[in-house]
Amino acid sequence: MNKNISLVIQREFLERVSKKSFIITTILMPVLMLALMATPALIMAFAGNEAKTVDIVDESLVIAPALKSDDGIKYITCTQPLDSVRANSTADAVLFIPKDVMDGKKAIQLYNNEASSMTLESNIRDQVNGIIENIRLESYDIANLDQILKEVESDVSIQSYDNTSKDEEKESSTILSYILGTVLTFFLYMCLLLYGQMVMTSIIEEKNNRVLEIVVSSVKPTQLMLGKICGIGLVAVTQIVIWGVLLAALSAFVLPALTPDSVAADLSAMNAAGAAGTESLGTPVELLQALSILGNVGYIIQIFGLLLLFLVGGFMLYAAVYAAIGSAVDNIQDAGQLQSVVVMPIILGIVFGMMAASDPSSQLSLWTSMIPFTSPMVMMARIPFGVPGWQITVSLIILYASFFAMVWVAAKIYRVGIFMYGKKPSVKELIRWMRYK
Repeated sequence: MNKNISLVIQREFLERVSKKSFIITTILMPVLMLALMATPALIMAFAGNEAKTVDIVDESLVIAPALKSDDGIKYITCTQPLDSVRANSTADAVLFIPKDVMDGKKAIQLYNNEASSMTLESNIRDQVNGIIENIRLESYDIANLDQILKEVESDVSIQSYDNTSKDEEKESSTILSYILGTVLTFFLYMCLLLYGQMVMTSIIEEKNNRVLEIVVSSVKPTQLMLGKICGIGLVAVTQIVIWGVLLAALSAFVLPALTPDSVAADLSAMNAAGAAGTESLGTPVELLQALSILGNVGYIIQIFGLLLLFLVGGFMLYAAVYAAIGSAVDNIQDAGQLQSVVVMPIILGIVFGMMAASDPSSQLSLWTSMIPFTSPMVMMARIPFGVPGWQITVSLIILYASFFAMVWVAAKIYRVGIFMYGKKPSVKELIRWMRYK
């Protein structure tokens, strides 16, 4: 590597890793990522702690007695008129059931005394519909109806396995893969925006301070641009490596210590049983699959290794564009107008990434994971589900080839733009700069 480029890389790297913000974010990010992944489970675990009460005015006289209270919702039947109950109720909501509700002519009415709750409305709707259906079934005078209904009830769980490996059964968790893919997509989105804008801001500041005019006297413009991109990119790589090590340590030592003994025993039983013998386990199979994957240090390292490859490629690609924008303008305001050229593909990347997390094998997911401007986010959304190696390889080749092409274009703009002041160039002028030899 050229000595001048090495010096620029060293300066950019040391300047940023020595900041307190770098140290704080490096330490906190793994904790935040784990918290983000655990949030859905925590919400499900604690959502029922706040019980709601519902006063019922039932003109049909058949629905209210059949409504079942639970830990989350308590139903209270009232005999007073609706207007009186609404005026004096201290419950969270008042439910009115009209006389002809069985005929389906009128809707039931829910008067909320606080913000409406989707959980509450769903519970009421499901229970009322179930009660009406049972009453209608009973009207047919079918013998042993209750026994028949119990016998036809079904509660089937899904235990997922990766069938691409013929040597051994490999458990998979669709829910965990979706969460992990979503987290990785958002993570790449934030990194590309943050570190890309860091390159642009650095160039604009040095251009305004006339520092660049001094620097380019001993360093070629192209070398300076590459040095800045690689230096800031090295900061990102350093953070990713540290995060990977911390998460691997958390997965190997902290997670097993926090897992209850009963769950750990079921996890060991599931790993020993493979695809069979999980019916008798007390812990939900989906949770055991998620814990098994999160406890796999090799899997965590593999994910972060691929994350590094796509982050570096995506950053280099977008950083080159950001460098070109930074060199072409004099202030952040003008840069903000040109940034839409960069931000829009990144936004499309996160949109397609979310779609890929829902359906990783679709044609849209496949092709957007090959397009270099969206591939980092879309491919990282697909990888937790299991992606053929050739697709990852092709995506990386296209991404890095596009990076080298973009660096060549950006260098053409950069070497002219850093000496231009007082005027925001038009698209036609930028194209003319690229043609200069």
